[in-house]
Amino acid sequence: MRFKDVFSIIGPAMTGPSSSHTAGAVRLGRMARHWLGGVPEQAKMTLYGSFADTYKGHGTDLALLSGLLDYDTDDARIPDAEQWAEQAGMTFEFVASSLPAPHPNTVRFELQRGGEQRTLLGSSIGGGNINVQQLNEFRVNLTGELPALILLHSDKPGMLGAVTSGLGAASVNIAYMHVDRKGRDGEALTAIETDSAVPEQVITQLQSLAHMYEVRKIDIRNKNRRLP
Repeated sequence: MRFKDVFSIIGPAMTGPSSSHTAGAVRLGRMARHWLGGVPEQAKMTLYGSFADTYKGHGTDLALLSGLLDYDTDDARIPDAEQWAEQAGMTFEFVASSLPAPHPNTVRFELQRGGEQRTLLGSSIGGGNINVQQLNEFRVNLTGELPALILLHSDKPGMLGAVTSGLGAASVNIAYMHVDRKGRDGEALTAIETDSAVPEQVITQLQSLAHMYEVRKIDIRNKNRRLP
């Protein structure tokens, strides 16, 4: 694993006993919330490995709910996340699974909001760091360390060229990009991490491209550490 900054080594400021079971879980919850586009009305969280074995004792359940409420890792409301989630109108359940997973600290979110359904599979890999492996069954490799754009589109020639040209024209540098598709000419998902936040007008331009279904922005950088 490559450390990007001092926070990757000593872990983030956090409320909770464990960077893996609480801070990482908060960040996974925030990724899921941003992928959904708001606080879920219904949330099912299936826990694997160590998460499944110790989630109540380590407060992983509270951390995941806090992330879905978009709290940072050091938010004082984390210990009362169940009450805040209920107040926000969220119904939720936790399921412990004995099935294998990509990492011992893995969770699968199944979220619903206003008729919208989203899934996310991700792991807390230590020191508050995370890795998201799937969005709606599409393969990705996201860390949450950089702003990200998630593009749902048809697998058509020229799509990626139009996207990268649009970002380049706005002086947005691409740090990572991955494409997964269900089949030739079928539905595809492109995940892009950028060195800086993508301006809203660029997102609007990308959304207007032919064969583009949706452009979703995910940015879970700690508000106190966020750079332009």
